[in-house]
Amino acid sequence: MQLNGTPPDISQIKDLALINYGHFTTMLVEEGRVRGLSLHLQRLVRDCRRLFDVDLDADRVRHYIRQALADEGQPTVVRVTIYDPALDLGTIGSDANPHVLVTARSAARGVPSPLRLRAIPYRRDDPEVKHIGLFGALKRRRAAQREGFDDVVFLNPDGTISELATSNIGFVRDGRIIWPKSEYLAGITMALLHQALDEPVSTEPVTLANLAGMEAVFATNAATGVRSVVAVDGAKWPNDHKAFEELRAIYADIPAESV
Repeated sequence: MQLNGTPPDISQIKDLALINYGHFTTMLVEEGRVRGLSLHLQRLVRDCRRLFDVDLDADRVRHYIRQALADEGQPTVVRVTIYDPALDLGTIGSDANPHVLVTARSAARGVPSPLRLRAIPYRRDDPEVKHIGLFGALKRRRAAQREGFDDVVFLNPDGTISELATSNIGFVRDGRIIWPKSEYLAGITMALLHQALDEPVSTEPVTLANLAGMEAVFATNAATGVRSVVAVDGAKWPNDHKAFEELRAIYADIPAESV
């Protein structure tokens, strides 16, 4: 864990926990390279301008990531969090000086286990921003897990599907990929797959009633890549649909950028 390139003290981390105002991105680093690194950095720059009215130096962030990875020789999940330790509840409107917190953990190996999802009405605050305010999403994930599910999929007030707690969701119908038409956080893995697919990709409203017509369902996330979804409430799909292997192969072939 490094804050602006040096180990943080407890007061600086305490401020992040207590104020909970900031944004982040998470990436998988393999042999010093990241798929979609430029997109991750663009996300950080964009969200920093939106949340702090400050232009973030992407090259500085990249330097801090390299520094934090100096001793990492295995696949690593890196999270870059942007926040200002000087802001508190009473001074949140002050001019900001965002800091860069880089944390790393070992990446899980192998194909991720399939997901069983519970559909729950919910919309994250500012869904297009990857902010650190995860209370609402995690509260609903916890409730779903205590009911025997793995995660949640969120429903808009009109009943259309948007996203998972921390992943995007995609569908396969008649051999074609469909993304939900909704407000959500457009993930990096989702964006890379969208660019890499040879066939046209559809975006349309998807409701629970539409799920019966889907051949397969999957989730995308930078840490896990493509993950099969085998159930949403009572609707079920096989875990061995050919689309999963094809999507994983396409994703694996996307050139990674050097940190």
